[in-house]
Amino acid sequence: MKMKALITGVRGFVGKYLADHLLLQGIEVWGTSREESPLLCLENGNVKIIKNDLDSEEEILNLLQTVTPDYIFHLAGQSNVKKSWEDKEGTFYANVNKTIFLLDACVRYQQENPQMRLLTVGSSEEYGRVEPHELPIKESTPLRPMSPYGATKAAVSMLIQQYHKAHELNVIHARPFNHIGPGQTEGFVTTDFAKQVVLIEKGQLAPTINVGDLSSERDFTDVKDIVSAYSSILLKGELGEIYNVCSGKSVSINNILNYFLSFSHEDIIINVDKTRFRPIEFKKYYGSSEKIKSELDWQSVHPIEDSLYEIYLYLKEQPNIN
Repeated sequence: MKMKALITGVRGFVGKYLADHLLLQGIEVWGTSREESPLLCLENGNVKIIKNDLDSEEEILNLLQTVTPDYIFHLAGQSNVKKSWEDKEGTFYANVNKTIFLLDACVRYQQENPQMRLLTVGSSEEYGRVEPHELPIKESTPLRPMSPYGATKAAVSMLIQQYHKAHELNVIHARPFNHIGPGQTEGFVTTDFAKQVVLIEKGQLAPTINVGDLSSERDFTDVKDIVSAYSSILLKGELGEIYNVCSGKSVSINNILNYFLSFSHEDIIINVDKTRFRPIEFKKYYGSSEKIKSELDWQSVHPIEDSLYEIYLYLKEQPNIN
């Protein structure tokens, strides 16, 4: 009998990649969205879409009883750090309250389907302030979130452990670090750099990129590796546990920019604008992937230069980029 997966927020950047990955594994995929649409057509098949805002336990339980998924990937939520400061209450409702509704619905649904497994997706923002001697960041590193968004995801990671212990819920939590790939929205450094290079090539921008401090280093992983990790965690991970999803390496923002410049034949000037500098809490920030490697035999396989080139080509091929 074919296994079924339900992805909340399936229309998001990661959701579509995860759906395609699961379809390739022969898993039937359903998804939730806030928009009406019967199907999401992807490279490896179609995803059946159900409109559901996850606004109540009963509504979610009805969804689960209708779809009868074996695997549930909870990707829906508010994922913008800047927006979390502008709408703290909305961010907590979207990320914590709705997750509680889902967890309570899953406790009841698991009584009907004892083999079901749920993955909640957090963020490296849960760790927040990390001292240099604590690098690379392990799952055991203390949580010191520095934004409302980070606080919501830290709360979810604690909730899943409580639900696993109190209700024996089959739930696991992933903490991804920066993930990149074609189709990511603006406001992320790789998309923003690539877009500027492409617009310069099209003659829509002067051949100058204004930048701030490029010296900080972050941990980047291709979105295709991210979704393969989510699949491995949910299918093979230990229930009630937390797994970092990261490359385990740091890459400077300056190197990211240089990769994009190397893809272009344009003579592009880099203007370092000190008014764009911000106080940087962390010059270097990267995770440890030892737990997921040793327990689940997972590791990132897409080199960062290939990921960046795919982002550049994707934007080059967009007819209406501006």
